[in-house]
Amino acid sequence: MSSTQLHQLDRVVIRFAGDSGDGMQLTGDRFTSDTASLGNDLSTLPNFPAEIRAPQGTLPGVSSFQLHFANHDIATPGDAPDVLVAMNPAALRANLADLPRGATVIVNSDEFGRRNLAKVGYEANPLEDGSLTDAGYHVHALPLTSMAVEALADFDLTRKEKERAKNMLALGLLSWLYSRDTGGTEAFLRAKFAQAPDVLEANLVALRAGHAYGETTEDFAVRYEVAPAPMAPGTYRTITGNQAMALGLVAAAQRAGLRLVLGSYPITPASDVLHQLSALKHLGVTTLQAEDEIAAVGMALGASFGGALGVTTTSGPGLALKSETIGLAVSTELPLVVVDIQRGGPSTGLPTKTEQADLLQAMYGRNGESPVAVVAAGSPSDCFDAALESVRIATTYRTPVILLSDGYLGNGSEPWSVPDVASLPDLTVEKASAPNAVDDAGEPVFHPFLRDEQTLARPWAVPGTPGLEHRIGGIEKADVTGHISYDPANHDRMVRLRQAKIDRIADTIPPLAVDDPDGRARLLVLGWGSTYGPVAAATRLARSAGASVARAHLRHLNPFPADLGEVLRRYDRVLLPEMNLGQLALLLRGRYLVDVRSHTAVRGLPFTAAELAEVIHAHLLELAEAPEEAR
Repeated sequence: MSSTQLHQLDRVVIRFAGDSGDGMQLTGDRFTSDTASLGNDLSTLPNFPAEIRAPQGTLPGVSSFQLHFANHDIATPGDAPDVLVAMNPAALRANLADLPRGATVIVNSDEFGRRNLAKVGYEANPLEDGSLTDAGYHVHALPLTSMAVEALADFDLTRKEKERAKNMLALGLLSWLYSRDTGGTEAFLRAKFAQAPDVLEANLVALRAGHAYGETTEDFAVRYEVAPAPMAPGTYRTITGNQAMALGLVAAAQRAGLRLVLGSYPITPASDVLHQLSALKHLGVTTLQAEDEIAAVGMALGASFGGALGVTTTSGPGLALKSETIGLAVSTELPLVVVDIQRGGPSTGLPTKTEQADLLQAMYGRNGESPVAVVAAGSPSDCFDAALESVRIATTYRTPVILLSDGYLGNGSEPWSVPDVASLPDLTVEKASAPNAVDDAGEPVFHPFLRDEQTLARPWAVPGTPGLEHRIGGIEKADVTGHISYDPANHDRMVRLRQAKIDRIADTIPPLAVDDPDGRARLLVLGWGSTYGPVAAATRLARSAGASVARAHLRHLNPFPADLGEVLRRYDRVLLPEMNLGQLALLLRGRYLVDVRSHTAVRGLPFTAAELAEVIHAHLLELAEAPEEAR
């Protein structure tokens, strides 16, 4: 046995990196699950190439999975890894610049041959030339591939099949190094490979061999332990944003008493919502995989016309194709939830990278005056609540709602407190069941645009209901009666009524929550969508350095909370970080005439807390030097 010492840590960031065929996403996911079972707070950042199988051993083919876990509340996957597990030279080179001095590097030395080194531009072997240790890294060069093959020597498998188990060996070693129980992973493997006993046993042996190596080797003088984080009592599970989105949509449909019909066309990074929902047919879910994006949204809108909850999922390119049918939903005034899990653009762009650049498309990407509600989720687990809120708005106001997530939220994960179903909001919907007016002869008649006085929503009339026959379609209808109308004054009225209906949603939006501990802040940092975590972490850093700074986060982007203008004017300066070129800042400047200061980046990656903290300090310094700044 080794004489390894056990050290306590409050947090650690680990990044697994390798070729896209090395199983890094699976390795990271299993380490995350075992970490969650110990009660740590955590946040993850998967990062992988768009190609199904990029050229082996090349920089474009590197896949990575970053996990930040701690004994306290955390908000991001971490700015930089404390530990990098690199399965080949490409993985090392692609990630080395992110490592701080003093980081630990665990490298699969078997892959550092001349050919693989040359593929990524290494003239000398960095494991032998001293460059890594000179840079201050703690390097452990281990022949992980050979170790996996040796551990499986007695198995009737090809060498290539044995080599595939190297990720399980690495997982076993890291589980030992950070005191993780591998029982959850073993149960996962038994379920996954139940029909392939040889493969199952090989993976289990490799996993245990990695753990045993840690117990017996002298390569590691220190072993680490991260205690559980304090959390409110309850049942928790690790959840990705896409999983939370699917469960939120199902929960909302159940609470509304509606069947959920998803019309979807597979597109990265939204496809997993389709996969999740397709497994929930027993909960009244119907999933239809369409031949294209236009058909998908047409199916969803048709389902809403038929009295179900129509939902469609997509990313930015698909949202563009759905625009005409979303406009039809505006005109017909039917509920529709459009989930846009944003990615880097334009066009195909960066399919597996994150971005927040669809906001203006969501707001205005349709012909004519075509207002819709826009809601944005702030974290992976918040996708559940954002889905509930989107369904509430869509069904209450008979309007399309565009629900914005992104690749960072959709693929990232964190602990989620599983709610008690009884605590979820009652979303019961009343549909029209009888005529709502009388004609000049005193006979009952149905007027499809006789609106609710409070919400301005028209009746939701399911086709086939006796006495509720009415016209439907994209041509303008007469107010109240629903007859086809080309009257200019009527069109003006209907346009204004549809906009007023969206504006009325603000009556049911809570006041904007502002985190301003001492009430003396002159700078407000405002976020929306997935900037929630980085902004929260950055303001913590700034406050820990003695700065006074306020923070707020927007979920509702159309309409805005009723008090947003008052909140913005309360501060000498508003800083707005966005993963676009300033789209929300443009909207806020136009609406409230406030000089919102943008900080933007479109790198396909979320902001780091340290980066935003530096920006915050720079703005605070400017404010200190200009105490009477005119806004």
